[in-house]
Amino acid sequence: MIKLDSLALEMTRFYSGDPARIQHFMKVHAYSALIGRLEGLGEREMLVLECAAYTHDIGIKPAEEKYNSCSGKLQELEGPPVAREMLTQLGFDGELTERVCAMIAHHHTYTGIDTRELQILIEADFIVNLYEGKSSREAIADAIDNIFKTESGIALIRSVFGN
Repeated sequence: MIKLDSLALEMTRFYSGDPARIQHFMKVHAYSALIGRLEGLGEREMLVLECAAYTHDIGIKPAEEKYNSCSGKLQELEGPPVAREMLTQLGFDGELTERVCAMIAHHHTYTGIDTRELQILIEADFIVNLYEGKSSREAIADAIDNIFKTESGIALIRSVFGN
């Protein structure tokens, strides 16, 4: 079994009994991987992106346990230590682990996006969140105008929502 599959299974175990959260990260992974391939990311960038897509919301569970809240800022705060432990136990190297943790720590911060992988993760998460939240056409248009930067992500969100 490849490490990425091990990570997907470990995240499924982490959120065992919570199919909505599992469905969410699986969909974010699928959209992230598609956009990443369409944007021509290299093998290492794709691995970082896909690991981050699976683990981006790992901070929800500890945030809910500690603060009875899963706000975006608390996810960014609580997620990296849990992800670091999981990725290390699964044998991912330190540099990849730290890049993934940095993405988790910024996936609800829409300014200062400094890597293609983070931009793509945010776009994929938006596509899923806009659907899951039954967002208005105006909210979708606003996301396209203010969040989306990649050609592939823009084309994909327009196709998904018919905007």
